[in-house]
Amino acid sequence: MANNTRLIIPEAINNFNIYSQGNTLIGLSAEVSLPDIQAVTETMNGPGILGDFETVMVGMYNSIKQEIPFRMLDEDIFSLANPLEITELTLRASEQSTIKSTGNIAFKGMRIVYRGRPIEFKPGTVKQGGQMNASVTLEVFYILIEIDGKRKFELDKLNNVFKINDVDLLADIKKQC
Repeated sequence: MANNTRLIIPEAINNFNIYSQGNTLIGLSAEVSLPDIQAVTETMNGPGILGDFETVMVGMYNSIKQEIPFRMLDEDIFSLANPLEITELTLRASEQSTIKSTGNIAFKGMRIVYRGRPIEFKPGTVKQGGQMNASVTLEVFYILIEIDGKRKFELDKLNNVFKINDVDLLADIKKQC
């Protein structure tokens, strides 16, 4: 049977919202850049290896930073700035695609959940007739990416969780330690 994901042409994010503790953040700018997620690696070399190569430490990732941009300084930005508490943000988006067989447009949901601690606050600039471009940056401890209700990527640095396609990739390691 054909893989259904190959029968559509992904096109664009039709719309999105970001929620903090269940409340829509209304002070956001027009876009949010998702963070790079880079694995911790170790360089392998020596006898039996022709040169060097990088190997990943399964489940271990370098610092993940998520910047949350705001048009202006308002209540929303300050609610994210408390370093004593973990901030939870949920990004919900509607992905638009074209169905190849019919040409019809279809939608599916995307949800990204972040938990982290604020590590940077940029008040932005003051310019007559312009936006301030303020932001808060979180150090991310937890990230979950769901597409169409299916868990695709989950990393919880503080609770030893690392799953791809809802499969626990640390299961063997946990049995041994």
